[in-house]
Parts: sequence; C-alpha cells; structure tokens
Amino acid sequence: MLTASAEPPVIRLTGLAYTYHGPPPVRALKTLDLVIRRGEHVAITGPSGSGKSTLLNLVGLLDRPTEGTIEIDGLDVGASSERRRAAVRARRIGFVFQSFHLLPHRTAVENVMLAQIYADIPRRSRRGAALAALAQVGLDRRADSLPTALSGGERQRVAIARALVNHPSLLLCDEPTGNLDSATTSELSDLLGGLHQEGATLLVITHNPAVAERAQRRITLRDGYLIEQADAAPAARNGARGADGTG
Repeated sequence: MLTASAEPPVIRLTGLAYTYHGPPPVRALKTLDLVIRRGEHVAITGPSGSGKSTLLNLVGLLDRPTEGTIEIDGLDVGASSERRRAAVRARRIGFVFQSFHLLPHRTAVENVMLAQIYADIPRRSRRGAALAALAQVGLDRRADSLPTALSGGERQRVAIARALVNHPSLLLCDEPTGNLDSATTSELSDLLGGLHQEGATLLVITHNPAVAERAQRRITLRDGYLIEQADAAPAARNGARGADGTG
C-alpha cells in the first residue's frame, strides 16, 4: 500500500505539446512539464490565446496531446482508448465551468445526480450522495429548486456540488467566477478555499487576479509556455517547470 508521501501525483504532464493541424499548423502548447500533487491548489493565468483552453482540454482528457504523456493518479491516459479516458474523466475529474451547464428543467439535486450516471454509481445511492454534495457547498436547502429560481452564485454552487459528488481526485475549474459579480466571486473563492482546506486538489484557470491569489501556486501560461511565479511556496515550486526544465 502506498504511503501518503509515496502517492503518485494527481497530475503529471511530461513533455506535453499540442499542435492544431490547420492548415497552417499552429503549435498552441510548447513542450512543458507540470506536476500537481494531492491537496495542492494551483491557479493558471494568461492572456487570451496563450493556450489555457488547450491545456484544460488536455488535462480534462477532452483532447489528446500531439506529443508527451498525461498521467492521472499515476495512470498513463493521454493515449488511452476513448472508453478508458471517459471512465477516468467521470470518476477522477470534477469539472466546474464558467457557464454552469445546468439543465434548466431539472432540479438542483437532479443536476448533481447526473454526474453519478456517467460514473455508473448505483441508482439507490445517488440522491443521498447528491444531497450530501449540496450540503457541502451550503445549498442543501435549495435541493428541489430549478436553476431558473437560483442566483448565479447558487447555480455555480450546484455546479461545484456536481463536480464533487463522485469524490474526484481533481477539481478542474475553468473561469469559475467569470459570470459572477465581485461579491459573489469573493464568496465562491472562499468556498473553493474551504474545499482545498478539506483536502481537495484544485486546478483553477482564471483571468481574475483575486481568484489566482487564493492559490498556493500561481503559474502563467504565455505563448504556450508555463512559467511559475517566484513567490510560490518553495515546497510547491518543484512541481511545475517551463520549457527549459527549470522552475
């Protein structure tokens, strides 16, 4: 049995690169390495066109790299079959998107339960687990409400509960506060920070400096290269390297 210190990282990207074939070909991500260990909170920022969406699609196993490897919990899945990638995605990655992606005619608890279907969770246990996930984000009292009756912040809490319900190894957040006002952004940042303190591993892609500042590690993606900020915690800084292999 692996000890905590010997556990594989949640994410290990090695020699990763991605080229859109075009024409003309566009090398969106240069060769990069990144390690995210269990329990870390990592923020990735960068200007539009820097490769953030490409990186998210690769880490989320929505696209395959043109070079390099992707490991999730020690499983090499970058080049796996789509069936295996879908299984890893459903059970080990919880997605939180800017636009919530809730079904408008399903209640909050039903929206959370949908994630369990893709992970083949037995029907008899779905509602209880979904209610527990809603309670974790402070929204169990609105379990039977439709998304149209919820505020933007409440809808994002439902989306976070949906991401949490299968107890994933990684919460992968794409601009999670992008559609929210500043007060709600602060509340959601507090929620994500609390989940991290409870042991969740977070990778947050954001344009918002206030959201990025809540992370343990802050990495900038520029022109397809990862550059970790020098003020990151020394213990965490070993995890990410730029194209030249340095931290």
